[in-house]
Amino acid sequence: MRIVFFGTPDFAAESLNRLISEGFDVAAVFTRPDRPKNRGMKTGFSPVKEAAEKAGLPLYQPENLKDGPAGGILRELAPELLVVVAYGKILPDEFIAAARKGAVNLHPSILPKYRGAAPIQRAVINGEKMTGVTVMYLSDRLDAGDIIYTEKTQIGESETADALKNRLSALGAGLLCKAVRDIYADNAPRTPQDEQSATYAPPLKQCESAIDWEKSPGEIINLIRGLRPWPTATAEFGGVVFKIFAAETGGKRTDKPPGTITSRNKGGLEVSCGNGETLLITELQAPGRKRMHAAEYLRGHRIDPGQP
Repeated sequence: MRIVFFGTPDFAAESLNRLISEGFDVAAVFTRPDRPKNRGMKTGFSPVKEAAEKAGLPLYQPENLKDGPAGGILRELAPELLVVVAYGKILPDEFIAAARKGAVNLHPSILPKYRGAAPIQRAVINGEKMTGVTVMYLSDRLDAGDIIYTEKTQIGESETADALKNRLSALGAGLLCKAVRDIYADNAPRTPQDEQSATYAPPLKQCESAIDWEKSPGEIINLIRGLRPWPTATAEFGGVVFKIFAAETGGKRTDKPPGTITSRNKGGLEVSCGNGETLLITELQAPGRKRMHAAEYLRGHRIDPGQP
């Protein structure tokens, strides 16, 4: 079956590589245009572009799908199926109509929960114990198409969003290949989503980084885990804003106001939270310095107990 693949980040590259390795006929790849990245503003290639070029596949990077030559290119490719994984743009109806068997999408959540741009991060931030991946048919609404397959997995108690993303990308790639095989054999299931159960996962914003010390240690830890690798949780102590990469429950009670440093010890930096318990910050990064264990930073820098 002749496939045209649409995707951009490393999560999508995992699926593209799996399709190629399992012998599917990937006729061409569409990915987002190259963009400047990092402080040097050097042009960066998407992971999907790198995977496509390594495999020697025809590659297209249109700025706009609705205008310009993209539609004509797709029709000339004569795909039987479109496969979309984190492409970053909505495919026009004419694109989907160009493929005899339509278009499918891999989404990293148990749909209809967590439709939208940040399902992995939101699941971690919200303290979910279970998540998964869903392969569905594309529809004219965001992540609302009929479900083909869903596979669930538990979220580890200390698992971060970036670690979970890596697991889900591999899990999803396998499920996607299964769905494509069954579509080719004309025996893929099709289950409408329950709209009453739908929830949304909006994009992360930089303003969500600041830790709210009025919350419980568990809620704060979930935020720290969910904001890795971007935008990363932050906390201000003594006028300095630190990036916070890891923390654990302090296991102590305190009557200090939320956000107060209650102690500094070999485990890290202990801070009071809104429910009267403490949180132990174990890994942080000061401005202009490398990321390090909190205790290592405290050996050379002074952050006094009681200092908000």
